[in-house]
Amino acid sequence: MTKYLRISGSSALPDISQMAPYRAVLVVEEKVTPEWRAMVSGWLIKSGCLYMLAWGDECSKWDDSVDIANLEEFDYRDIPEEASVMTTWHESEPLEDVFQFAKAFAFHPHVDLNQTLILHIAESEKQAEFLRMYDSA
Repeated sequence: MTKYLRISGSSALPDISQMAPYRAVLVVEEKVTPEWRAMVSGWLIKSGCLYMLAWGDECSKWDDSVDIANLEEFDYRDIPEEASVMTTWHESEPLEDVFQFAKAFAFHPHVDLNQTLILHIAESEKQAEFLRMYDSA
């Protein structure tokens, strides 16, 4: 199952824990503060994201931020294999390729991920466009 959610730097973060465990494709089209990025990264980890793919503005910083949030969740101690979050960033790739990668290769080595969240960080929504693009990838 694939779900689309748009948030922005001023959005409240909804409870999405019912999706756990899931993969998330972050489509970042809005500049955000480092503090907000860290807050969203922690929210992803706490809600059950086990594979995060980042695309768009400062996507490598999102990759690092989610990695750090995963470490913080376990107080920088050993992370159990079933809770270790896989992360990738896709700076120079077309979004269609990232969606295709998510469907074909974004699997967790220890947990089945049956749900995908397209997390769109932007001022305006593109739900129909992104869901159509993901479905055809």
